[in-house]
Amino acid sequence: MKADHDLFDTRDAQAEAQADARADANASAGRTVSHGAVKRWLGSWGSGKPLPRPRIGD
Repeated sequence: MKADHDLFDTRDAQAEAQADARADANASAGRTVSHGAVKRWLGSWGSGKPLPRPRIGD
């Protein structure tokens, strides 16, 4: 039996706008993690010694 709607079919425009504003403020303030840092972290997951989660500024 199929549900009337999927989990991600509903939208909360106000919550999305607030999340977008927080993300924009963080990016503008330089609170970001570089693509390279995330790539190294994810690449380490399959190894015997996974790296710790990257931090802001990495």
